[in-house]
Amino acid sequence: MGPIEVREQRFRHGRKGRALRPFLLSARVKPRGCSRLLERALTDFGADVAFGQVPKKVKEHYGIEVPVQAAREITQKHGAAMLQQVLKPEIPDREGVAVVIAELDGSLIPIVQTGAPEPGLDRRKTRVLDWQEARLALAYPYGSVTPRFGATLGGVEQAGTQWADCVVRAGAGRQTRIHCVSDGAPWIAEQADQRFGTQARFLIDFYHLCDYLHAAASSCAPDQPQTWMQQQKQHLKANQTEAVLDALAPFLERDRSRPREQAPVQACYRYIDNRPGQFDYQGALAAGLPIGSGEVESAHRYVIQDRLKRAGAWWKEENAAKMLALRVVRANNEWDTYWQNLQLTAA
Repeated sequence: MGPIEVREQRFRHGRKGRALRPFLLSARVKPRGCSRLLERALTDFGADVAFGQVPKKVKEHYGIEVPVQAAREITQKHGAAMLQQVLKPEIPDREGVAVVIAELDGSLIPIVQTGAPEPGLDRRKTRVLDWQEARLALAYPYGSVTPRFGATLGGVEQAGTQWADCVVRAGAGRQTRIHCVSDGAPWIAEQADQRFGTQARFLIDFYHLCDYLHAAASSCAPDQPQTWMQQQKQHLKANQTEAVLDALAPFLERDRSRPREQAPVQACYRYIDNRPGQFDYQGALAAGLPIGSGEVESAHRYVIQDRLKRAGAWWKEENAAKMLALRVVRANNEWDTYWQNLQLTAA
């Protein structure tokens, strides 16, 4: 079915009065505008593919021709609306689920900034390309396969607020044990302590730690690095971190100012020694809890990177934040709810 052409009769109040367009009023559309259903379709495509591809897809599926600019503006408009979601970062006074698993991680996305151009200078010549960290949080009750997501381009406090909101929406209460697992970025452990206090137990991602051990293995056991690695893993899973430090100590590089790549044993020793109490792998395994943060790391790809980290794509920060909000609403299965609420508001 092709596009439908409507020939509309117009009226006017008096010779110079306001023009009346009965069809536009009854159909609730605007000249050069889009219906709510078309806006949803444009936003749906715009959240998943490059804006330049949206007109082709709309034409293929609906037989409607729309300009790229309309697809971009409408998608960003709804992204801005989704960005205004009210967060619930305070754990409510309820019993809550027994255990919530919470992970937090960051990944870089391409950002472009433009400065104020000098008179007569092309604004494009003031562009500065950079990378900014998008922080992604998730939480889910133990036994569930459906995490709750939150994301921000803001600082660590905003990331902590998003993380706490995920934990609350995952069912946490005052009696809930919060199992936090992430890499060793100090700000993540600090946010876990600040947001969840004694309810949380923070665990360093086992596989991230193994990267440090693997780098040190060739210096500590050049003849049998794999055997040495297995021994250290067994020590870690038995909460014997002192045994791992003892295995590293004889091989510490003398020059402590060398970068990590040139002093892998020193880097591994320091990584473990500076994070006491964050290696209870034995307790996590006994309780059937994860010891790695692979879920949030893989979520970076399908929540953030599939749309915001395309080859050759650069974003203004405000537009990247809107797209991030769209992607999170989709990942949280709240897409239908958003459009239903929009319809109720407009009714």
